[in-house]
Amino acid sequence: MSLDERRPGRGGVLGTWLLALMLALGGAGVTHAQPDPSPAPFHLPADGFAFANETVWEYEIDPVTGTVTSHTREHEPEFSLRCGTMARAARQFFAAARFDPSAPPVDADAYARLVHAVLETDPRDPPAERVLIPGYEDLRTFSAAHEALLKRAMGGPWTSYMQRGNWRMIFPFTPRHQRGVASRLLGELAQGRPPIVHLVRFPQLTINHLVVVFQAEEDPAAIRFRVYDPNDAGKPLELTYDRAAEAFSYAATAFFPGGPVRAYEVYDGWLY
Repeated sequence: MSLDERRPGRGGVLGTWLLALMLALGGAGVTHAQPDPSPAPFHLPADGFAFANETVWEYEIDPVTGTVTSHTREHEPEFSLRCGTMARAARQFFAAARFDPSAPPVDADAYARLVHAVLETDPRDPPAERVLIPGYEDLRTFSAAHEALLKRAMGGPWTSYMQRGNWRMIFPFTPRHQRGVASRLLGELAQGRPPIVHLVRFPQLTINHLVVVFQAEEDPAAIRFRVYDPNDAGKPLELTYDRAAEAFSYAATAFFPGGPVRAYEVYDGWLY
């Protein structure tokens, strides 16, 4: 006789309810939805974009004196003034997206919706369940295949211009403040969160730039932070904190001769 053919007595009813209660409380046979596992540490080139933020100007840096001269490009850059936009988006993809190369690819409209879902997340509070991006191994390969889509989705330079922490650059940066920044960056990295850092020399305009810090190496003299620079799609660069001087310096790039900078974290609270 099958179970649905007989009518249980009172004992059978009680047993049925007890079994149901056990299942509801997590008994055998129940499969619970599990949150997405924590992502692996941020890594280049996998977690960066395949394209770069272009500078509006072309720079010539004297290797001896460090003097910088600049002139407008012959052709207006297609995608520029978006270092903040790209730094923010890179961290959003790191925290809110999950790539699965074994899953079947989807069409362009579906990818556009997935990208929109990632870019709608709060970089200060990433979701527990990440957006699945099928058919690609990482952001690098995905952005190489869908460069135009991602550039459209990131929009204009307003995200960089309107980043609410921009006000901080006009106030003094004390050695104590910079020491606190270095300590905070180490803490963020220890918790698996790559911080976004604003580098400035205000009131000088030699650098006004956002990068993603993703790794640190320490010794008694310095902390060397490895960063993803949206202006350089190919390799990590270095932001160094000098313990004795209690000051930061940034590596030489195609647009910056290298040297002292002020640093502070953004997208980390209601003020910044």
